[in-house]
Amino acid sequence: MKITILSVGKLKEKYLVDGVKEYSKRLGPYAKLEILEVPDEPCPENAPRAVEDQVRQKEADKLAKRLREGTYLIVLDPRGKMLSSEEMAARMEKSALSGHSDITFIIGGSLGLADSLRERAHLLLSLSNMTFPHQLVRLLLVEQIYRWFKIIRNEPYHK
Repeated sequence: MKITILSVGKLKEKYLVDGVKEYSKRLGPYAKLEILEVPDEPCPENAPRAVEDQVRQKEADKLAKRLREGTYLIVLDPRGKMLSSEEMAARMEKSALSGHSDITFIIGGSLGLADSLRERAHLLLSLSNMTFPHQLVRLLLVEQIYRWFKIIRNEPYHK
């Protein structure tokens, strides 16, 4: 299975970089993982909504250019569906069995995502009702993907 994480912004904090590397390494036997970053757009503090919308759209355009034809698109969004790890593992397994072995996850920037990108998604997924920094979400997502594969294969999750 090929999994791509498309994200706005570069990871800066060492602990996040190290965590993503660790779970990426653990994912090796289960899937080919690719993490792609697009630069975030500058946005002034207290910008009007119209300016924020423009920033979101510019970031969405950059993300859309990196999407592969035919990929199964999962967009992380606070308004998305919340699923347990077991439910998401079942969806991943079903996706692979039905021929969708190329999956792309999108993580937006600090302002979120433009509607144009959300509308293209096969699944809008929320990791929690809580709000997390978008850079931390990348680590959470990589860990969850690893967990989903462990669940699919009925393997114990090693802490």
